Amino acid sequence: MSLNEIIIACIFLPLIGALISGLLVRNLSDRAAQLITCAPLVISAFCAWIIFANVISHDISTTITLLPWIQSGDFAVNWALKLDALTAIMLTLVTTVSAVVHVYSVGYMSHDDHKQRFMCYLSLFTFCMLMLVTADNFIQLFFGWEGVGLCSYLLIGFWFKKPEANAAAMKAFIVNRVGDFGFALGIAALFFTFGTVGFADTFAAAKAFATETPDASWVVLGLSIPVMDTICLLLFMGAMGKSAQFLLHTWLPDAMEGPTPVSALIHAATMVTAGVFMVARCSPLFEYAPIALMVVTYVGALTAIFAASVGLVQNDIKRVIAYSTCSQLGYMFFACGVSAYGAAIFHLFTHGFFKALLFLGAGSVIHAMSGEQDMRKMGGIWKHIPYTYAFMWIGSLALAGIPWFAGYFSKDMILEAAFAAGTTQGYVAYGLGVTAAFMTAFYSWRLLFMTFHGTPRADKHTMEHVHESPPIMLMPLVPLVIGALIAGAVGYYVWDIVAGTKAFWGDALYVLKANNTLKAAHHVPEWVPLLPLIVVLSGIALSYLFYIKRPDLPVKLAARFNGLYRFLLNKWYFDELYNFLFIKQSIAFGRSLWKTVDVKIVDGLGPNGVAFVSRVLAKRTGALQTGYLYHYAFAMLLGLLVLISWLVYVMLG
Repeated sequence: MSLNEIIIACIFLPLIGALISGLLVRNLSDRAAQLITCAPLVISAFCAWIIFANVISHDISTTITLLPWIQSGDFAVNWALKLDALTAIMLTLVTTVSAVVHVYSVGYMSHDDHKQRFMCYLSLFTFCMLMLVTADNFIQLFFGWEGVGLCSYLLIGFWFKKPEANAAAMKAFIVNRVGDFGFALGIAALFFTFGTVGFADTFAAAKAFATETPDASWVVLGLSIPVMDTICLLLFMGAMGKSAQFLLHTWLPDAMEGPTPVSALIHAATMVTAGVFMVARCSPLFEYAPIALMVVTYVGALTAIFAASVGLVQNDIKRVIAYSTCSQLGYMFFACGVSAYGAAIFHLFTHGFFKALLFLGAGSVIHAMSGEQDMRKMGGIWKHIPYTYAFMWIGSLALAGIPWFAGYFSKDMILEAAFAAGTTQGYVAYGLGVTAAFMTAFYSWRLLFMTFHGTPRADKHTMEHVHESPPIMLMPLVPLVIGALIAGAVGYYVWDIVAGTKAFWGDALYVLKANNTLKAAHHVPEWVPLLPLIVVLSGIALSYLFYIKRPDLPVKLAARFNGLYRFLLNKWYFDELYNFLFIKQSIAFGRSLWKTVDVKIVDGLGPNGVAFVSRVLAKRTGALQTGYLYHYAFAMLLGLLVLISWLVYVMLG
C-alpha cells in the first residue's frame, strides 16, 4: 500500500466499523459488533504509527484531496487530508487510545444490554476526531469539531434512563455551543478578512496582512481591537468550550456520568484536546495576535490552578481525574500563550497515555468495587487488585512529573518555557503552574491512599467481592503503561520535539523568532526546573501525612476552614452562579414564551383554533340531525321550494 492509501485507511476504517455496527444493529450478535468495531481501530492505530514513522523520518508535509466538497460561486472547499508532523502525532495518539478503549470496553460493558450501540458511538466519535485533526481548511475542521460534540452528547448520555446522565449530556452540548458560537464567528471573520478558509492560503494571507497593515483594527462595542486579535480571540472562545477552560469548564466533571471508557476517550486524548490542537494549528495567526496570546496564557494558567484546587477535595474517583484533566489542559494552553506550541502538543501527547491509563484504571477499581465510585467507601484493596494498583501508581507518577516518567519531560518544559518568556504573563503562568503541580501531586496520592491503602471502609459484602479485572480489561492498558513510562523520554531525546520549532515540527507550527521560548527554555536558571520537582515531592509527602500517618488531620482542617472547604467542594460555586444568572432566567423566559406565544398565539390560532371552529360548526350542524322523519320531509320540501323559486327567478329574469 502507498502512504496515501494507508492514510485513507487510517481515517475511514473507524467510520466503516461504525456504519456496519450501526446499520446492522438488529442483525449482528454482540460479539460480532465488538469485532467489527475493535478490529478497524486496531488496524487504524497500526496505520497511524506507520504514518508517524514516515512523517518524522522524511519530513513529509502534504495534502491529499479526496473530492470537491462545497461549491458556491467563487467559494470552493475540497474535502482534503492535511498530513504533517502535527497531524501525524495527533493521529497516533487518537487511534492508539481509541483502540485501547474499544478493546477495554468489550470487558467493561459486557453486562450492558446496549453494548453494540455503545461500540458504534465510540467508532463514530473516533472518525469525527480524525476528521478534525486531518482537516485542511476551517470548514472541514468545524465539521469534525461539531461531530465530536454530537458524539460526546450521545456517549455521555448513553445511559439515558438516568436523569443525571441526560442532564450531563445536555450540559456538555449546550456549554460547547457557547464556545462554538464564537468559533463560527471567528471562521466567518477569517473569510471576511482574507477571502479564504483553507489553512495554507489563510496563514499566508494573515502573515502579509499583519506585515502590511499591523495597526488594522475593528471597533467592537465601542472599543478598537486589532483585527488579528479579534479573530484569534473568537477562535480561542471555541477552544475554551471544547477544552473546558475556565468559565466554560462546568460540563467536564458532569460528563463523568457516562461510562468510564467514555471518560478515558473524551477526556484523555480526543475531544478535550481539540482546542489545544486548533490553537497550535493556528499558530501562524496567533503569533500576530499578542493580546490573544496574553488572554490564552492567563486563561490557561487560571484553569490550571482552579481545577487543581477543586481536585483537592473531590471524593468521586472519576471526578478527581476529570479535574486533573482540566488542570493539565490549562498547562497546554498557557504553553501556547507563551508560543511554546511544541511543548503544548508534547504534553498533549504524553498526557493522553497516562490520563487514559488513570481513567481506565479507575474503571477497573469501580469494576472491582461493584460500581462504587466514592473513595470514602474504599481503602485497603491494593492486595486484591495488584495489577490495577501498579497501573494507577505508574499513571500518577507520570501525571505528577516524577523524573523519567512521561509527564516529567513535557510538563516541566512548559513551566520552563513560561519562565523563559520573560513577560508578566509568563511569570504568572510559571508561578500558578508550580502551585498547581504541588496540588496535582497532593490529590493524586490522596486518590491512591484513599483508594488502595488504609483500613477498608466498604461494607463487608462489597469487600468479599473485590476482584481483579479480567485480562480483556487489563491487557489493553499495557500500551498505555509503556507510553506513560517512555513517551516523554523518547519524545525529548529521540524525536527532539522541544528542541526547537523546526527540529521536529517542520512547517506544522509557526513561531516568530522573538517568541521562541522553547529555545530560551534551555538556558533558564537551575532553580527553575528544580522547583517543580521540590513542590511535587512536598505534595506527595503532605498527602502521605494526611491520609496514612494522620488521617484525622483532613477532617480537622475541613472543620477549621469549613468556608474554604465548602468553596472548593462546590467547585467555586460556578454551577450555582450560572444557575442563578443564566439557567433560571432562561427557563423563566422559555416558560413565558410558551404561555404567551405557544399556547395563546400558535396553539390558539393554529391547531386549537381550527379545532374550536370545527367543533362549533359540528355542534350547530349536528343540531339539524333530530332523527324525526317529518323534520327531514319538511327540509326536503323547503329545499324543493328554494330550488323552484331559483329556477323561476332565472327564467323570468
